[in-house]
Amino acid sequence: MQDILISYDPATEENIGEVTVSSLEEIQKKVGLAKEAAPGWQELGPDQRLALVEKAWSEAESRARDLAELISREMGKDIRRASGEVNGTLYGGPYIAKQARDALQPKSAGNRARIEYRPLGVAAVISPWNYPLAMANNLIVPALMAGNPVVFKPSEETPLVADLFVDLLNRFLPEHVLQIVHGKGEQGRSLVESPVNIIAFTGSRSAGKDIMARAAGGIKRLVMELGGNDPMIVLADADIESAARFAVGNSFENAGQMCTSTERIYVDERIAEKFEARVTTIAAMYKTGPWDRPGVNIGPIVNKKQHALILSHIQDAQTRGARILFGTVDPKPPYIHPTVIADMTPDMIMEQEETFGPVAAISRFSTNDEAVGRANNSPYGLGAVVFGKKQAQAVADRLDAGMIGINQGAGSSNGPWVGAKESGFGFHGSHDGHRQFAQVRVVGY
Repeated sequence: MQDILISYDPATEENIGEVTVSSLEEIQKKVGLAKEAAPGWQELGPDQRLALVEKAWSEAESRARDLAELISREMGKDIRRASGEVNGTLYGGPYIAKQARDALQPKSAGNRARIEYRPLGVAAVISPWNYPLAMANNLIVPALMAGNPVVFKPSEETPLVADLFVDLLNRFLPEHVLQIVHGKGEQGRSLVESPVNIIAFTGSRSAGKDIMARAAGGIKRLVMELGGNDPMIVLADADIESAARFAVGNSFENAGQMCTSTERIYVDERIAEKFEARVTTIAAMYKTGPWDRPGVNIGPIVNKKQHALILSHIQDAQTRGARILFGTVDPKPPYIHPTVIADMTPDMIMEQEETFGPVAAISRFSTNDEAVGRANNSPYGLGAVVFGKKQAQAVADRLDAGMIGINQGAGSSNGPWVGAKESGFGFHGSHDGHRQFAQVRVVGY
């Protein structure tokens, strides 16, 4: 008898559904079926693959409300944000597919030669729970468009919405081109070690290192985004109102459960008091509650383990001398109420590690060199943000991150989603990112 994976509503602990855990034998069988489906999928060509993706994603729109409610019930985000994720996924799928189709066209390599982008084989896609459809979509679509059948393992925290999504798409995709497997770490490791050709993963740095080690034997291609501990630097001439609104919004979005969440805020001591006061005032406007309560900005934390981790960071900061400007040091599950902390120091866990909760952690600096040094003192390098005027560009140029925003968030809708240092290996998004799902071949003639 196979094991069952139960999905719980984090706000109520209600059992909202279950899926069967994939056996290790079943995972290997599905990879084999994907390999058998590969030649037919590849022979269709990019235009026919695009037409099928457009049809599948378009038809799934009829169940958008059901998908949004499942996201809210499985991981806790309010229905407005869940609906936004679903709509972005369903509309974004065809957009990504068209962009990938164009990126993968052959191009000239000079006199009597061309560059081609060929399928790699079978793609394993492993995605996280915090954006269970959006993050999966960003990896599944370019993999399919490159001609690679996909075996998809969603997070064990959000199996139901992933199951429905794949079921809807498979009404229009050829058989075995998109398959799903369920489980926890054991199933993920089995998929990584199976004879897939490329592994696309979004998740933790520790899991990414494990995947890299397991993939080494087969020298499998890797596209991995491994989280962040994103800094924000607020210079003396920054617009305090804009900076404070961004600091709160980006620290609290999705209950802080976001890879590019603002985790560490460094503010020039000359404006720190005004900035802290404004951040606290804005934070007080946020409302905590379950996904279906009107006006909620911050939903429940996804599970008790993550709640305990966030709580340990808050309590460690207080023990080491931080001031709690807003919030509480002993919030009861499943919620972490909006929290603002001042006087963060380098020895605090909150500065060293990703908190992944609705916490705005602030520290003062006296020189720009000090701010840059602390911002860069991390193994992570996903995003970084600078607010200011005269020196903003110069400070941004010194930051170690794959995506940097000046007076705005990090990243670009038309650029790659890329991390520096231990925040990534390879990248996805944009023409350059889509090509990472293909084998480059140079043909002379």
